[in-house]
Amino acid sequence: MLRRTTGRLLLILIVITGSAGTIVNNSISKPDRKYALSIMKDSQKELTKATKGLSTAQQDFKAAPDRWSVRECVYHIAASEKRLWSIFEEAMKNAPAPEKRKEIRIKDDELVTMAQDRSKKNQAPESLRPDNAGYKNMAEALADFKISRQDHIRYMRTSTEDMRNRVVQLAFGWIDCYQLYIFIAAHSKRHIAQLQEVQAAAGYPKK
Repeated sequence: MLRRTTGRLLLILIVITGSAGTIVNNSISKPDRKYALSIMKDSQKELTKATKGLSTAQQDFKAAPDRWSVRECVYHIAASEKRLWSIFEEAMKNAPAPEKRKEIRIKDDELVTMAQDRSKKNQAPESLRPDNAGYKNMAEALADFKISRQDHIRYMRTSTEDMRNRVVQLAFGWIDCYQLYIFIAAHSKRHIAQLQEVQAAAGYPKK
């Protein structure tokens, strides 16, 4: 009897420890999690590729006096990543409130499309303008972005928190925290496209 009881306890422990690393999450589907990770990873790769090996002249070139340079785009991307994530973290501290989902008027794909649409120009908040970002150089901004982005990817891989039933209001309306997560990635893609426009402009230095 003692052996049988001991065996059952061992079996229970094996089941518990074996499932300890398994994500159990009823609020985020596997496709949603996979998509969020893909857009986060892809935008990081795009930024790395677009800024690799640039000279000082290439970093600072402006297509027009009122346009941002590649360096300024990177400063804004890195600063915005941290600011938007702080909003995400604050919203996730709230208790789930499924009744507030009725405030959400935009679908996930519509949100991503809107965030990346450069046909509509928006003024960055003063605190997120490149000259207020606080970076000394582009290498510092890129390093800061990389650290932030790795943390955010790790979060989505492991989180069991209810992102869908926590909502937050941004300038364009209410979204849930999962949508805020993918908005962060889409926002960086918007400004990656902006810096690529700089690189495609007439007069951009070849080296």
